[in-house]
Amino acid sequence: MVKLYQYLQNNKKEFVLSKQLLRSGTSVGAMVREAEHAETKADFKHKMGIAQKEINETIYWLELLRATDYLEQDQFESINLDAVESIKLITSILKTAKNIV
Repeated sequence: MVKLYQYLQNNKKEFVLSKQLLRSGTSVGAMVREAEHAETKADFKHKMGIAQKEINETIYWLELLRATDYLEQDQFESINLDAVESIKLITSILKTAKNIV
């Protein structure tokens, strides 16, 4: 995310969407890291839920950057694939956590 943000700022002179992407994209990792040391199961689920929302928002910004031609199709596909895999993984973790009493 940081490298994509730098690329968009330096090469495409895009400053608004890239900042949103940076915020949501880096928030995912921060929330997952916080969830690793959650104080309770409920806290874990809450933090992973936030991570799920943030990766979903990140996908939105990626789609918008592609739709406005700030990202080429191959650039978009590469990073979007990682984002989609991340949301699938986080969703799976949340489903498992919700089934654990």
